[in-house]
Amino acid sequence: MKEIADKVGGLDVHRDTVVACTRVREPDGMVTLSKETFNTTRKGLEDLARFLIDAGVSTVVMEATGVYWKPVYYTLEGLFPQLWLCNAQHVKNVPGRKTDLSDAEWLADVAAHGMVRPSFVPPPEIRELRELTRYRKTQVDARAREIQRLEKVLQDAGIKLTSVASAVRKSKGQSPFASSRARKRTFAKPR
Repeated sequence: MKEIADKVGGLDVHRDTVVACTRVREPDGMVTLSKETFNTTRKGLEDLARFLIDAGVSTVVMEATGVYWKPVYYTLEGLFPQLWLCNAQHVKNVPGRKTDLSDAEWLADVAAHGMVRPSFVPPPEIRELRELTRYRKTQVDARAREIQRLEKVLQDAGIKLTSVASAVRKSKGQSPFASSRARKRTFAKPR
């Protein structure tokens, strides 16, 4: 099968370690494989980046495994012309999977032959915006749960506040009593 990349790095990412395999085709046609295991600490990831740079790889490929890929991807982002995050299901579906090869070596081999394609990873600005949006949603949901819990506690205590007031909550986080206090203040103003 025809190769589309001469210098490829494959990464098998785990929670505590990353197994890296570089696959470099020499000018004489020989393929040189080099494997090494790194910790997923900051220093370990810096050593991983140095290992890949020293090998001269231009394409780095890894599987998306839960959230473990994120620190590895973010550390290597911008250091290589092509940094691919591949869907694990797509990699498993590639025919000819050999059980005697390590996952890192397999990823380097299938990427060198163009048998996998990268998944979309948004740029850092979009990732940050997504994270803020998701965080805001969790905060809004938590607030709604607390208000519902408060309404239930009041109902259990025999306080039928929701029957008298239109809502326990007001927009923009106002107290349900804020509007009545504001009305009292307007009536109490001297003439």
